[in-house]
Amino acid sequence: MSATNVVPSGAERGSATRTDEAAEAALKTLADRKIRWVELFFTDLLGGFNHVHVPLHTLDVESFRSGVPKLDGSSVRGFREIYESDMLLQPDPSTLAYIPWEGDGRHTARFICNVLNGASKEPYAHDPRGIARRTVDYLTSLGYDHSYWGPEIEFFVFDAVRLTPSPAAVRDAWGGAGYLIESSEAPWASSTGASLARFKEGYYRAPPFDTLAALRTEIGNVLSDHFNVVMDAHHHEVATAAQSEINIHYDELVPTADHVQDIRYVVKNVAHRHGKMASFMPKPIYGDNGSGMHTNQSLWRGGENVFYDPHDPYAEISQTCRYYIGGLLEHARALCAVTNPITNSYRRLVPGYEAPVFIAWSKANRSANVRVPFYHRGRPAAKRLEYRTPDSAANIYLTEAALALAGVDGIRRKIEPPPPVDQDIYKLTPSRRKELGVRELPGSLGEAVDCLASDHDFLKPVFSTSVLETYLDLKREEQLQLNLRPHPYEFYRYLDV
Repeated sequence: MSATNVVPSGAERGSATRTDEAAEAALKTLADRKIRWVELFFTDLLGGFNHVHVPLHTLDVESFRSGVPKLDGSSVRGFREIYESDMLLQPDPSTLAYIPWEGDGRHTARFICNVLNGASKEPYAHDPRGIARRTVDYLTSLGYDHSYWGPEIEFFVFDAVRLTPSPAAVRDAWGGAGYLIESSEAPWASSTGASLARFKEGYYRAPPFDTLAALRTEIGNVLSDHFNVVMDAHHHEVATAAQSEINIHYDELVPTADHVQDIRYVVKNVAHRHGKMASFMPKPIYGDNGSGMHTNQSLWRGGENVFYDPHDPYAEISQTCRYYIGGLLEHARALCAVTNPITNSYRRLVPGYEAPVFIAWSKANRSANVRVPFYHRGRPAAKRLEYRTPDSAANIYLTEAALALAGVDGIRRKIEPPPPVDQDIYKLTPSRRKELGVRELPGSLGEAVDCLASDHDFLKPVFSTSVLETYLDLKREEQLQLNLRPHPYEFYRYLDV
């Protein structure tokens, strides 16, 4: 039977009808608000948010079904070759939001889009949001009707970052290169009247030391008022030089990833409008804590949290949850290529800065890379696990997808994790760590990429061979380019040898 003769199922027809109704409602809302321009956002393979403006009159209900022909995929990182470049952006009506700092006195609207192949109009295999959506479908096929996610977003907001002598010199390393970070909160800053702190003393600090409280509140207001993000909290983080954290309410896998992309976008733009620079680089400052993205997660079936077991004496977790943890630990080294995706990620994954270096789990131990929070004893809905390895440079769509696939691989294969470790792993001897079954995370992006290259079968239910090969090639090139260039510290250490 040819594809053109296949009659859609009732579920497919119902889904299409709901999409059409949502598209009609969104277009009516935009017309009523007299919106003139709409931004179409999508995410490239490395996690960057990209966009194009289109006039409202160019969109109709069909645009939400078949996509908008506005994308040259050959110019997007990790997408297509020049000979197969025509692609479509398919707006998701559920992501309608408003950008308050654009437009002629009115808000500009935006949608987050799926990416489709231009010829077939099928979902594009390299689209990170498409990978996340297919992960949800895979979880559904396994009988899980919900998965809930709650990433904790950490970042820095600097007064300025100056590259010396120029960005070109940093890129090419001709004639030397360096950088200077300016922050009124930093220990090296000149006195500003604020209470200066030492390294690692910024956690929950109040004004006048916390100079960014009002900025974070503005960010939170923009997210909740214009981007439909439900805020839980914001606060100063441990690093003294202007490190912050934003917590949002948990949600399903794809909406949560959309919210994280919105957070990154809003943080950067609000900071820029205040003459500052926001950075999600994990470890910009030597000697102080880096930025992580601890990712809370749980699986549900039939309205019940399958991670919860009130009879478990250790952490009220089920055997299913233990197997899920087993999958995360089994694949932790390979996962780093996705959850810690840049060379700077491995400046953070070192002992002494609260970042997890060792592969282990516990109910309270923050030196383990998997933790089972125990704040709400006896509350099934609150039971979750926290994967502490990821950092804020990660592509959130790929990160959530990879973590879910590693966890359910543990469930499928019944991977029993080692016993929990309720000791400071940093202080254990290597022989003791070996006795406890504790392994180490990779020490570099290159090592992580090699781990993923040899351990990626758990991703195959969703990740295509093409996307894995492309991703590995891009990451190997990043590591190579760092390896080729002299580092400023090498001049300090070795110039007189």
